[in-house]
This record gives sequence, structure tokens and C-alpha cells, in this order.
Amino acid sequence: MEAGAIETVEELETLYGKPGQASLVKEIDRIIPAYAAFIQASPFVALATAGPEGLDCSPRGDRPGFVRIHDPRTLMMPDRRGNNRIDSLKNIVRDGRVGLLFLVPGSGTTLRVNGRAHLSADPELCASFAVEEKAPRSVIVIRVESVYFQCARAIRRSKLWEKEAQVGAGSLPTPGDILGELSQGDIDGKSYDAEWPGRAAKTMW
Repeated sequence: MEAGAIETVEELETLYGKPGQASLVKEIDRIIPAYAAFIQASPFVALATAGPEGLDCSPRGDRPGFVRIHDPRTLMMPDRRGNNRIDSLKNIVRDGRVGLLFLVPGSGTTLRVNGRAHLSADPELCASFAVEEKAPRSVIVIRVESVYFQCARAIRRSKLWEKEAQVGAGSLPTPGDILGELSQGDIDGKSYDAEWPGRAAKTMW
């Protein structure tokens, strides 16, 4: 066993101590108006799922408020066009447990939602999420089990919204660089990068 490894919950609680009242009272089983404000303002959410192959965390971005509050215990999120791997969707079909982390640009506070989800391909429901006359192929329907805000420490430490922390263009490998290397040249990386903006514009919704 690795030196210093923590093996029990009791060891962990001894190391960290008890959470304060504010850490506990903030967690509830429904969407209240204060929490709804974050969901309605958020253009980005990380979606975590679990399945037989393991865990997955997928970025989901759209116009602010794209996650619809159907009622205080139900959220709905359109599945917009992507790469058709459908890793998250396959997990939801087989397991259903989901976790969501909502980000709001400029806000240090994030919102966490845990629950169980299922997929709906109901034509009327999908049509209600249409953007530029393009409807999603499915909608993720989430039954809320717990919701609470996360304090701003992580955002402040990372300086996520500060301009000085932004990584400049050209300082990271491009998707084409990565694909060219991993495919051993079968994929032309430069062509992939050059064509991506036009391809994305046609398949954004």
C-alpha cells in the first residue's frame, strides 16, 4: 500500500473535519428561484455519467438557459449535434445516474445538480428545443435528486474568467495536430483544422 494512502471514510473525516452548516444547508432536492437563476444564465454545463465501461464527463454548451426547468424537480437538456460517439447517451440508457456542473461566465459561483436521467425522442418535445429550425435528435430529461451551489474558491484560484489567464492561440496543439499524430498521418491534420470552422458552422445545431 502506498505510504499515506487513505483507506477508510473515518480516516478521511478525521483528516478534513466536519463540514460547516453553510456546506450542508445549501443542498436541497429541488430547484428554487435562486438556483434557477444560475441555470437560466448558464451557457455551459459539464455532464458526468456512468456506465459499464466506466465514467464519462462531457462538455455541453448552448445559448444561455438551454437547460430548461420543466418543474422544480425536472430539468431538460437538448442533445445538440456532435461527433456521434454518444458516450454520455449510452451511459444514460444503461445507468441513468448523472451529475451536472453549471458555469456562468464572470461568476465565481457554480451550481451542481445530481439526479437520474432518461432520453426522450418525442418529436414534439424535440421540436420545442429547435434552434434555426433544427431540432435535437433527443432530449435528456433529468429528475433532480440534489442541487447546491459551489463556492468560488476553484474559480478564483484558477483565474478562469480573467484575461491574463487565457492561453494564447498557437500555444497548444490543434485537433488536427493530435489526429495527424495518432492516425500516423492517415488524417491530414492541416486540412482537418482548415476545414473545421466551415464544417462546424453547418452542423452547429
